[in-house]
Amino acid sequence: MTLSLLSLLSRDLSTLWLLLKTLTDEIMHHDISPLCAADIRDQLQKRFAYLSGGRGQDGSPVITFPDYPAFGDVPDQDFQNVMTYLTSIPSLQDAGIGFILVIDRRQDRWTSVKASILRIAASFPANLQLVLVLRPTGFFQRTLSDLAFRFNRDDFKMKVPVIMLSSVPELHGYIDKSQLTEDLGGTLAYCHSRWLRHRTAIESFALLVKQTAQMLQTFGTELAETELPNDVQSTSSVLLAHTEKKDRAKEDMRLALVEGRRVLESIHEPLARSPDQSPNQDQLDSQSTVHRLLAQLNETEAAFDEFWAKHQQKLEQCLQLRHFEQDFREVKSALDVLAQKVTTFTDVGNSLAHVQHLLKDLTGFEEKSSAAVQRARTLSQEGERLIEHKHYAVDSIRPKCHELRHLCDQFAADVERRRGLLGKSLELHGLLEASMKWCDEGIYLLASQPVDKCQSQDGAEAALQELERFLETGAENKIQELSKIFQDYEPILTKDLLEHVQRVFQKQESVEEMFHRRQASLKKLAAKQTRPVQPVAPRPEALTKSPCPSPGIRRGSENHSSEGSALRRGPYRRAKSEVSEGRQGRGGSTGDEESLAVLRRHVMKELLDTERVYVEELLCVLEGYAAEMDNPLMTHLISTGLQNKKDILFGNMEEIYHFHNRIFLRELENYTDCPELVGRCFLERMEEFQIYEKYCQNKPRSESLWRQCSDCPFFQECQKKLDHKLSLDSYLLKPVQRITKYQLLLKEMLKYSKSCEGAEDLQEALSSILGILKAVNDSMHLIAITGYEGNLSDLGRLLMQGSFSVWTDHKRGHAKVKDLARFKPMQRHLFLHEKAVLFCKRREENGEGYEKAPSYSYKQSLNMTAVGITENVKGDAKKFEIWYNAREEVYIIQAPTPEIKAAWVSEIRKVLTSQLQACREASQHRALEQSQSLPLPTPAGTSPSKASTRNIKKLEERKTDPLSLEGYGGPTPQQRAPEKGKGWSKTSHPSETPEDNDGWSSTEEPVNSSDAEEEGRAGPGKLVPGRYTVTRLDEKGVSDVLALRSGDEVELVQEGDEGLWCVRNLSSGVEGWVPARSLSTLLCQGGPVGCLSSPESSAGSAVLSPSSSCSESCTAALADLQG
Repeated sequence: MTLSLLSLLSRDLSTLWLLLKTLTDEIMHHDISPLCAADIRDQLQKRFAYLSGGRGQDGSPVITFPDYPAFGDVPDQDFQNVMTYLTSIPSLQDAGIGFILVIDRRQDRWTSVKASILRIAASFPANLQLVLVLRPTGFFQRTLSDLAFRFNRDDFKMKVPVIMLSSVPELHGYIDKSQLTEDLGGTLAYCHSRWLRHRTAIESFALLVKQTAQMLQTFGTELAETELPNDVQSTSSVLLAHTEKKDRAKEDMRLALVEGRRVLESIHEPLARSPDQSPNQDQLDSQSTVHRLLAQLNETEAAFDEFWAKHQQKLEQCLQLRHFEQDFREVKSALDVLAQKVTTFTDVGNSLAHVQHLLKDLTGFEEKSSAAVQRARTLSQEGERLIEHKHYAVDSIRPKCHELRHLCDQFAADVERRRGLLGKSLELHGLLEASMKWCDEGIYLLASQPVDKCQSQDGAEAALQELERFLETGAENKIQELSKIFQDYEPILTKDLLEHVQRVFQKQESVEEMFHRRQASLKKLAAKQTRPVQPVAPRPEALTKSPCPSPGIRRGSENHSSEGSALRRGPYRRAKSEVSEGRQGRGGSTGDEESLAVLRRHVMKELLDTERVYVEELLCVLEGYAAEMDNPLMTHLISTGLQNKKDILFGNMEEIYHFHNRIFLRELENYTDCPELVGRCFLERMEEFQIYEKYCQNKPRSESLWRQCSDCPFFQECQKKLDHKLSLDSYLLKPVQRITKYQLLLKEMLKYSKSCEGAEDLQEALSSILGILKAVNDSMHLIAITGYEGNLSDLGRLLMQGSFSVWTDHKRGHAKVKDLARFKPMQRHLFLHEKAVLFCKRREENGEGYEKAPSYSYKQSLNMTAVGITENVKGDAKKFEIWYNAREEVYIIQAPTPEIKAAWVSEIRKVLTSQLQACREASQHRALEQSQSLPLPTPAGTSPSKASTRNIKKLEERKTDPLSLEGYGGPTPQQRAPEKGKGWSKTSHPSETPEDNDGWSSTEEPVNSSDAEEEGRAGPGKLVPGRYTVTRLDEKGVSDVLALRSGDEVELVQEGDEGLWCVRNLSSGVEGWVPARSLSTLLCQGGPVGCLSSPESSAGSAVLSPSSSCSESCTAALADLQG
């Protein structure tokens, strides 16, 4: 049938093509004059001859030669072209009669008349019927012409008569006045320029029609010879190309028709203006020509349209067939894949939750497959429609439709058969879970019965009734007949499932036996009591030693419905409360340990159950959302802002899933029977838990992308397929919730395992998880810092971070600005690193969720090598000081609580202590290297000026920081007061010049004072770091160590352990450690006035500059150690 339909369509096309070719050939073979008016327009415009449209009495066309003085100057070729063109205009019938020539020479001479007649006779290309000559009107010329014409008649050599006319009336005797123009006394209206325009337009239209016909013939030939392509792309390309060419051809024909109508209107225009005037024969011929061309063009267009309709139908049916074949291949391939996947669904499940998951997977698989199945059914229906519309390829389409329907029905049957097996498995596992749950609740009931209350008869009877009530519930929850189970569920009983059924039945029998033994004991107590009897609760060890271990512990129930969760939590909480009460009455460690073991198993069961649910949820998100973003069938639902952003949206969730599914969950299951040792599992995998830090750092970007694209149809479609009540963002939060859940479960497990073997591991695992949570939290804040140009990783590990109120008290700047800043606190978020402390400004962002997370604008940082602290600030237990470069910059920090302040001070002290230790080691090493050199003594300085004296007094009045080291902060031992009358004099520090210190000393500014400074105020005999002049050398050995001489200038760098001071000889640069008691003998008794060095005293007394502070030596030492 396909061949017959195709043959019929081909025959129709051939017939229509022949008709179109015939019409176009007729147009193309129509004679067109070799000369066109456009070609000889200039010669025609000279008007030395014209065709007025007049006719003789027998219909002969009249050609008029008007009086043209330059007639003899017209080139022969131009004359020949004009004659040829004028004689080609009349119809062949009129031209066959012969032309009448009217030669007007009334204003000319005879010689010119003779020359004109001879020229016309020699080159006239058509038949002549009559030549009429209007001879010159002058008497002499008329007489001459009469004589000459008589004697020279034979010279004209014309086969037609040449009549010499003396006047126009004589001419009217030969040609009617209506056929002559006005210049010949006639009434024929003639305009040469209009005639020339009409001729040009008519000829142009005729040429356009011929070209259009030629184009249609060429295009029709191409269409008729086109072979049908074998693929969709080629067929579409051919159809598109042919359609474009057809549109161009139709446009050309439309333009040609418009041009023809315009020419026709231009011919009718003069007649419309003069209704009384009748058209001449030439005008009638022109109208006839245009009408004929328009008719041929319309007929050709109709034939082409019919031919194109058939050709287009053929191509469109071919394209439909190629689409159908291509879709059939794709759909069949997809159905084959689905059929193959159905065969892989062989697992019947090992637990109720597992079967539910398998059913859910099967339903999800069916839903995902529904698109392919529906597409196959739709394609089959489309094929039937093609058959109904008499497609030429019916024999090829019908078998494919039958095959598609068969594949869809087969797939549906396989899925239903699989669902039936899983339904049976679900029913069986429901029975097993109910039995296991009944057994577990029975064990909890036996373990939670208070022993002391059973000693009395009433208590025993009450306990016995409780046991009997529980046993009555076994009718609905127990497995009654094992053989019936084997018979009813034989199709799904695999080897593992069969063993599982047997274990559950054995456990059920064991629990019943325990109840019977407890009943027997209670019945004896209830009957008659002669002496107190201590009934013993069943030990869990008995269950462990039983040949039938509890399947509930090994396999675990994964039914996470709200009702199931409530049923699990109910006995668990009751057991906890009753165990607490029972501990007071029993007093025996055995009962307590049994109860704690039950509680540990509960915690372990919750850990495993929630872990399995967590893994399933991750898998659901990855398969239901992440994988679908790469599905070509879902691409059209993904918005532009979501494309290629899967890594941003899901982060490293896939890495987290693989870790939990392949490693962590399997290892957790190994600790089912010994839950108290589960801490080891966490410790062994603690390094892998660092992947959560990467996920949490990406969470703000993921949340922001979700906010922008949450209304995307893709998410709605995926949520619908997964049958989720919650949207994707709730599941993206699961990893964050899970990592915080572990520490709660570990705390609970540790609570019930304090006397067990794995308690230390549990404590260490809990600390490690909390450390990971802190690191995650800190990293979330670190990534929010903006404006810091350096690399935050260069600052070392982040130790602490938090928000504080900060006051500044700097020695630089205008006094008013300092006062204003001093009383108005700034809100700053501090980040304490190992090498620096960063001050940032917290900025809350607008938005929801993670978009509302704060960002931190970097303000400044302090290098920890130049930082000191004052632990207590007077008037507020929540304040402490951080100062920089020997108190040039002071920051008063107010913590939210005293506890937070204590934690920060402790952590800063640890950092400074470690740096101080490194500084000591570097100083000792440098002192050993320089101990061989003997420096020359430096002359003593003169007395200081009054300004220096006032500065010295203020310096001594300033409170001494017990943790300070010039340019460096660190803890030091309690300073000892030197002996009275002995010691050194301290020199002034350049940063504490009178100009800087006037008006804001610590005594004048209570807000910056500290308790430590009040207690450590430098007195006349107290050693403090600074520069001094040696006044006496009573103690032997001191000068040998540092090569000191009286008058030498030295610097007390820092106080160390065991009463030692680090002293530097400024003359020689040598450093060494000297006992405080030795230094006290070198102090000046007269105070600092007489022996304090000053910048103004003399050139010999050097001034300590900030560049020579211990900060540099410490920094250098640290750099050496780090290098």
